[in-house]
Amino acid sequence: MLKHLILTFFLLVSLTAAAPVAPSFRIAKLHYGGGGDWYANKTSLPNLIRFCNQTLRTNIAPDEATVELDSPELLTYPFVHMTGHGNVSFTETEARNLRRYLTGGGFLHIDDNYGLDRFIRPEMKKVFPELEFVELPFSHPIYHQKYQFPRGLPKVHEHDGKRPQGFGLLYKGRLVCFYSYECDLGNGWEDLGTYPEDTPAMHEAALKMGANLVSYALTQD
Repeated sequence: MLKHLILTFFLLVSLTAAAPVAPSFRIAKLHYGGGGDWYANKTSLPNLIRFCNQTLRTNIAPDEATVELDSPELLTYPFVHMTGHGNVSFTETEARNLRRYLTGGGFLHIDDNYGLDRFIRPEMKKVFPELEFVELPFSHPIYHQKYQFPRGLPKVHEHDGKRPQGFGLLYKGRLVCFYSYECDLGNGWEDLGTYPEDTPAMHEAALKMGANLVSYALTQD
């Protein structure tokens, strides 16, 4: 009888340990208006999520969410990613909701997929008219999470041959938005082979920098 009870106990423990753990949270891609390709880089976030779960021991849901700017659900995501090449347009309601999200503890990563810069700057002015994008120094903690980037962002794609830059919006001393420019970080997260010129080393460097962004967003005060 005792032997049977012990066997049953260990069987229950084994089944409990083997049961999948529900994801702690999801991260989202921003669906914005204006006609720009907000949906670009389809494999980027799933790859970044997988990398973070493996290397940071996070428990992020494997499938990204899609969230619109005026949705109440925006406030439920600790990390929101935005990308694209072209036009971006925020309504007053959307700008107000995005400000509420960012000042309330949210984090936005804007990734210039080439051509986004001249659109995103005036739109973010609607969100924070009192703030300017500032280039973050290479000593900033975002470059020194689990992975070290003493020279700042990795250069994934050349485009105009400019150096990659990481800009931030600082609200009351807190980094609420990180803007990767002339870097194409999201392209670096895509499946290997999507861009034949991208090496495995570059893919890994891009994922490591992405993991730093997620880590920073989840741990900053």
